[in-house]
Amino acid sequence: MANVVLVSLASMAGVGVLLGAVIAMAYRKFAVESDPRIDEIEEVLPGANCGGCGYPGCRAFAEAVARGNAPVDGCPVGGATVAALVAKIMGVESEGDSRRLVALVRCGGGRAEAKETAEYIGLEDCRAAQLLGGHKGCQYGCLGLGSCVKACPFDAMYMNDNGLPVVVKERCTACGLCVKACPRDLIALVPDDMFVHVLCRSYDAGRVVRSHCQVGCIGCKACERVCEDDAIHVTDLLAEIDYDKCTNCGKCAEACPTKAIIIEEGQPRVVSAAS
Repeated sequence: MANVVLVSLASMAGVGVLLGAVIAMAYRKFAVESDPRIDEIEEVLPGANCGGCGYPGCRAFAEAVARGNAPVDGCPVGGATVAALVAKIMGVESEGDSRRLVALVRCGGGRAEAKETAEYIGLEDCRAAQLLGGHKGCQYGCLGLGSCVKACPFDAMYMNDNGLPVVVKERCTACGLCVKACPRDLIALVPDDMFVHVLCRSYDAGRVVRSHCQVGCIGCKACERVCEDDAIHVTDLLAEIDYDKCTNCGKCAEACPTKAIIIEEGQPRVVSAAS
């Protein structure tokens, strides 16, 4: 009986050794070597794992960069500094815009300025309200339920007393999560050094805009006529600023009859070089 047990144990041990050898050979044959640059790239990333790059976390972004599927300047949180470090690891030049970006809420129609046509009772979520058509007369205006604020992982936004989201520029990382959260496409990423903005996204005719909001763009082109830098144009009844041309002179804001164009509070008026 003892001999039978010993033989069984020896057989099992032999099978175990054989299987171990097979597994070791298979591992060596089919092992995928990890690109060491992935760890290096992940090391220089901010580690926010916010998804602003379009990938589910910093590790996934690092892997995509190493494979050549993502740009070296694809991390909005890290900006130009991180882009330069990633580019160095990859042995390429970073061609991204070195200007820091921040989120801009392109609507000035809060409770005091914009009419509400219904009382919304439901989920405190702009996307839910949008499914019902919204509760404001302006079909383009901010719904004021704070979905963008809730989406921000950096505490860079809050709702003010007028029912509008406010961006804390010093904390904003331009991750873009608030942009994705807005069902009305009201939030954009703009250069931090620009402080003249059109706070309206309505494409309605002027008379319709005025019936819904006191500070909406009516497409009058007064801004276009005073701009000496060809930096603002009215297209489809809505004024748009070209930030690559804008000099922050503020003349368009001064000319706007509805104050849909604003100069950020505390910012100086800069005289255009063409003046």
